[in-house]
Amino acid sequence: MPTDAIVLLKKDHQEVRKLFRDFQKAGEDATATKSRLADQIIEALTVHTYIENEVMYPRVRELLPEVEDDVLESYEEHHVADVLVMEIAGMTPDDERFVPKMTVLIENVKHHMEEEEQEWFPKVREGLGRKQLQQLGDEMVEKKKKAPRRPTAPSALKKTVDAVIA
Repeated sequence: MPTDAIVLLKKDHQEVRKLFRDFQKAGEDATATKSRLADQIIEALTVHTYIENEVMYPRVRELLPEVEDDVLESYEEHHVADVLVMEIAGMTPDDERFVPKMTVLIENVKHHMEEEEQEWFPKVREGLGRKQLQQLGDEMVEKKKKAPRRPTAPSALKKTVDAVIA
């Protein structure tokens, strides 16, 4: 069954937003819950940024040169999220900077998702059309199966390094 790339990405965004809400609702002393949710957030963001960076962004940049600035900004926003995710992955909820760092991650990622959904996705949908979006979606579904789940996985680390030296 073909999957529209934008529909797939929006579904990921919904799942991430739910994880963020659950994390923010967890009580101050809910360290086990926060730890579990942080792990789920880390995995969701690692997979999501990987498929966007590996499939969506390069293909859209190639097919729609007029949105290149949006793509470049998205790469940088992903890089910021990758750095925060890497730092959070090495922390526990008892660390004094764990919750503040998660708060910054949540704020940055929410901003990024809103920008994509309100500004970027409409341009991409208009510029590519249904067939190309389904092809991209199918590619992303396949990439997602092999995507890194932890920020320390070699393919996730490569993505972070590429952002620094690009």
